[in-house]
Amino acid sequence: MSLYEVPITKLSGIGEKRAALFRKLGIETVGDMITYYPRSYDNWSATTPIAELQPDENCVVRAKVATPVNNIRISGGRTMAKLSVCDDTGYLNLVFFNNKYISSMLRYGEEYLFMGRVAYDKYGYQMVSPEFNKLTDSETITPVYHLTAGLNNHMMIRAAKEALSMLPAEIRDPLPADALQRYDLCPLSFALNNVHFPADLQAMETARRRLIFEELLTLNLGMRLMKSQSHEQTAMHFCDDYTAEFIEKLPFTLTGAQQRAVGDCVADMRDKPSPMNRLIQGDVGSGKTAVCAAVCYHTVKNGCQAAFMAPTEILAQQHYETFRKMFADTDVRVELLTGSMTAAEKRKARARIESGESDIVIGTHALVSESTVFAKLGCAITDEQHRFGVAQRARLASKGEHPHVLVLSATPIPRTLGLIIYGDLDITIIDELPPGRTEVETYFIGTDKRDRALGFLKKQVEEGRQCYIVCPLVEESEGVDELQNANDYAAELMLGPFRDISVGILHGKMKAKDKEKVMAQFAANEISILVSTTVVEVGVDVKNATVMMIENAERFGLSTLHQLRGRVGRGEHKSYCILVSDNQGESTEQRLGVMCRTNNGFEIADMDLKLRGPGDFFGNRQHGLPQLSIADFSDTETLAQSQEAAESILRTSPDLSDEALRPLRAKIRKLFETTENTMN
Repeated sequence: MSLYEVPITKLSGIGEKRAALFRKLGIETVGDMITYYPRSYDNWSATTPIAELQPDENCVVRAKVATPVNNIRISGGRTMAKLSVCDDTGYLNLVFFNNKYISSMLRYGEEYLFMGRVAYDKYGYQMVSPEFNKLTDSETITPVYHLTAGLNNHMMIRAAKEALSMLPAEIRDPLPADALQRYDLCPLSFALNNVHFPADLQAMETARRRLIFEELLTLNLGMRLMKSQSHEQTAMHFCDDYTAEFIEKLPFTLTGAQQRAVGDCVADMRDKPSPMNRLIQGDVGSGKTAVCAAVCYHTVKNGCQAAFMAPTEILAQQHYETFRKMFADTDVRVELLTGSMTAAEKRKARARIESGESDIVIGTHALVSESTVFAKLGCAITDEQHRFGVAQRARLASKGEHPHVLVLSATPIPRTLGLIIYGDLDITIIDELPPGRTEVETYFIGTDKRDRALGFLKKQVEEGRQCYIVCPLVEESEGVDELQNANDYAAELMLGPFRDISVGILHGKMKAKDKEKVMAQFAANEISILVSTTVVEVGVDVKNATVMMIENAERFGLSTLHQLRGRVGRGEHKSYCILVSDNQGESTEQRLGVMCRTNNGFEIADMDLKLRGPGDFFGNRQHGLPQLSIADFSDTETLAQSQEAAESILRTSPDLSDEALRPLRAKIRKLFETTENTMN
């Protein structure tokens, strides 16, 4: 029996009540416990003599209890236990609050290891409530796990030890022997035992490297299998090419990159036996919407419907208005479907969609609800792909009989990440900006120059231009008083430097209709300065906006800053981005310096990956990929090795049907259980 089939209650000391706490961490079985890896480690072997302690540092001290424990009652019915410990170099005071067992746990004259943050006052060095262990039963390196209320680290350690003891003597390794040898990876048994309870730091690193490699390889193979399995036959062969007819209707000329992108899509939809499954990736303002409109027109003229799913209602509304104008003099009927529409409006819209009266349907998540039925969906499009992910894209595609799938992204993704995130897609990159797009000048300033910057914004408004000011918060939150927040900042500006200027506010907590109203007013130049949170990152296209000022710029990832900067410079006027931050750390200066140096989204994305890891590209797991246990996409060396290994394995067994690969196939199934994708 697999340990993934053995319930966690089989471990000693875990009844139903405690098992419910483990389930909160995603641990339901003994196998889950074994693969619930530590988040960090406490190294008890790196001790510091008391005489060498430094204030505000976390240290481990090996010392004897030098005084009996002195228990003192303090205000509020609480207790405080005080004692001193010593080594050959000096004395250290320890303080514990509300722990009546300290007297029996720390015995006079005995030696212990103490771990905690060091403080210094007139009485000398001190640790408050340090962790401690006897020398005889202390692990050299102790795992530290993510916890939930009701579970402490000692409980997790005990459960991990017992779970590991249930592993069979011989474990069938899912990694092929040649991969283990080629990439110098340790066996699975060694890795599992030493990732939880490493013999030393080298053993821990060796174990983690092997498990990270295995997880990235599993993810690579899973995504590539999905791509191969997505090549089912489709009846949606669009033989007639309407590209030239569409281009004739445009009031502008497509760039060479846009024409190539349209050509790639039309070729996919005409020539391939399987549906198109393509990503169009282009920097902010590169003209992806026009490409998308061409694909929709091609789809409709070939007798099918097109669906276009946007991540926000503001963006859906913008695309709807754009498409309505674009197709005003044609027989193409454009429909809008969003969650904020009234029940009656949605019912009527869905009736038109189901009857085939609507040709192009633009909306939000409402498009993938069960009550939305298409007459004949020929092409499913998602905008800002990283905000939806594989599962939602698949749900939209399921509204038709193997329709063509097109996804758009304005977020530049480094190639190493792109092979993972878009592993099931063909990729077209639009690397050319339309004529008239001016490069945005970017400046990094401290708050001491804010008044001067606000004066510059006022001058821009007096010249007829509009400006954005972006804040990281909607309203004040405890502990972050130094951060600018949208509500208070807007009020401050209205009463102060911009009292004669129309100032608007936009944030995610507003009702959809209120947000749309504000954006409509800004688009109509009824609002001159818009104070906003990052909800404006995917806002409407306002060609008259020339300044993007971002407060507390250090709080944002480079890719987010680049997206925000892309809101300006969309018209004929010279545009500027002003990054405001008093954080003068080396990392901040390095990151924001990149923004000032280049407008190249891919260069910015590469730097973001190096400095911040992959989180900024994906947000809170919005990418739709499986939840990883130990791997980190910023480990580009191991990521590249795992991709190389995946290609090698698939060359010898394209569908992983080789019997020797059965354990690896099981790993893929297990990893992808966290998504709504089904592996055959």
